[in-house]
Amino acid sequence: MKKTLLALSIMALLSACQDAPQETTSAERTQAETATQQGVSEQQQQEQTERLNAWFDEKYEEQLQMSPIQLTRQGRKEQYGLIDDVTVEAEERRLEWMEATVQELESNFNYDELSDDGQISYDIWMYQYSLMKEGAEFRNAGYIFDQMRGAHTSLPQVLLAFHGVDDESDMVAYNSRISGIGAAIDDLIARAELQAEAGIRPPKFAYEYVTRQTRALISGAPFEDVENDSPVWADAQEKINNLVEEGVIDEERAENLREEARSALTDDFGPAYSNLIALMQRDTEVAEENTVGISRHEGGAEYYEYMLKVSTTTDLSADEIHQIGLDEVERLTNEMIAIKEQVEFDGDLDEFFEFIRTDERFFYPNTDEGREAYLEDSRQYLAGIEERLPEFFGILPKADLVVRRVEPYREQDGAPQHYYPGSPDGERPGIYYAHLSDMSSMAKNEMEAIAYHEGNPGHHMQISIAQELESVPQFRTQARFTVYSEGWALYSELLAKEMGGYEDPYSDFGRLVTEMWRAVRLVVDTGMHAKGWTQQDAVDYFSEKTPIPAGAINSEVQRYLVIPGQATSYKIGMLKIQELREYAETELGDSFDIRGFHDTILDGGAMPLPVLERKVKQWVADQQA
Repeated sequence: MKKTLLALSIMALLSACQDAPQETTSAERTQAETATQQGVSEQQQQEQTERLNAWFDEKYEEQLQMSPIQLTRQGRKEQYGLIDDVTVEAEERRLEWMEATVQELESNFNYDELSDDGQISYDIWMYQYSLMKEGAEFRNAGYIFDQMRGAHTSLPQVLLAFHGVDDESDMVAYNSRISGIGAAIDDLIARAELQAEAGIRPPKFAYEYVTRQTRALISGAPFEDVENDSPVWADAQEKINNLVEEGVIDEERAENLREEARSALTDDFGPAYSNLIALMQRDTEVAEENTVGISRHEGGAEYYEYMLKVSTTTDLSADEIHQIGLDEVERLTNEMIAIKEQVEFDGDLDEFFEFIRTDERFFYPNTDEGREAYLEDSRQYLAGIEERLPEFFGILPKADLVVRRVEPYREQDGAPQHYYPGSPDGERPGIYYAHLSDMSSMAKNEMEAIAYHEGNPGHHMQISIAQELESVPQFRTQARFTVYSEGWALYSELLAKEMGGYEDPYSDFGRLVTEMWRAVRLVVDTGMHAKGWTQQDAVDYFSEKTPIPAGAINSEVQRYLVIPGQATSYKIGMLKIQELREYAETELGDSFDIRGFHDTILDGGAMPLPVLERKVKQWVADQQA
């Protein structure tokens, strides 16, 4: 990949702003040099690292036991009937626990006696703690309920998508969790009320979305005397019926379990969700429309700086990220013009955008048949790229990948597609979800790039490989650094072109659109949260620079407003991975191995960018040695 002068300047800025968390290490040293200089043999390093890994596994197990939901997401059934404690007091206890582990880590292990991989594990644990500690100051700054990530939708989805029922005790736990969700929602309502009293409220649209999502969960039986069932009640009955059909329980016990589920819904779940609707209705009258970002709240500017650090794992300022975005928008615009000319479109880029936005050839019918066609064509794109994976990767995921439509109760017009990981043992597949309620927001020419982003070689490959790793402490298999995971997924969109994707130039244009989408994010996220841009300012800029349909643009901008900083991670991460590949190719020349490079990126789990850079440079040094 040859870089332009613009790209080189961006890489220099990224590199200058990223210092490794541990000054005692050097990406340039080989393992042998490190051992010699410290007077520690490689065998001693390995022994100390094995001891450290065992300690990490012990501590991570303690951490997991604090989260029944995370246990379930990993396919485990401990604390199966419980919901996570969502109170501030619980967050304080978790921070105190983390502080104690750091003290123990520093007391019991000598950093210089560890192997390179042991030092990476040490650095990641310390980095997670530093973010957690700094974030305690902003514990009440992030919105409790919004349309993207509120517990009001994520907790019910645990029941529907992750809580398997294989025997009677699993169903008893399921019913217990129905009640537990009600209690958790009430706890979160109390936190949201305190936020509102302090003037911290999401924009008005978030109230409207949350109200709609909440109503969908308590519409139908047993909350209303109607024939259709609410989502959780329908799921509960299906799981109980399956136990009967499989001969696990008899009909009498099944009826008892149904009654327990019904009571949990009507006595605990339903009242809590009704309370949430009441809160939304009270507060929506004073919520803002066409608002600026998080900086409008007291302490909001500082909170945004913190969120940029969380999202990018760098010290890049909002101004620096904004400028990177402007530069990338300019570069990608020129590449778009080149494809417009390739397909011999008679008109300027704005007219080409309008053509892409409106021509029927770029959209499926807004029917069930059209939705199924979208899903099936996505499956075909993924099947084609899967055949080429062994040429570019030595490590491949065990878990299968499935493509599904988002469940009706949480589906949103124009909302972004997303990925849910499978279980670490590979038994439960990873899921690529698509919002298909409004097919006019789902352009055909972008779907190929998005499928690669969410599936293979993107999120499914990266997250599945991480979860299936056996050579690193377990906490690293579940680590989540957005800049790494989303940077990899965006890099994967371009990598798929090397792998034979995008045979249609319009699909390649769609790839550029999705990359431009992420470049624009740098501009509008920083614009709204740090530069006083309004929601409409962001929509206007998005519309000017991309052919993305209006519904999708509105959904995107609303997403950035309620999750400050997260949208900047994609492009910053991609640029770093491209920079590291360029470095490896330059240093290794003809001996550069693309499979080895990709395995180096993926075989340690998610990590902060400075740690990833050190890991890649160590791999290069090892290849040279």
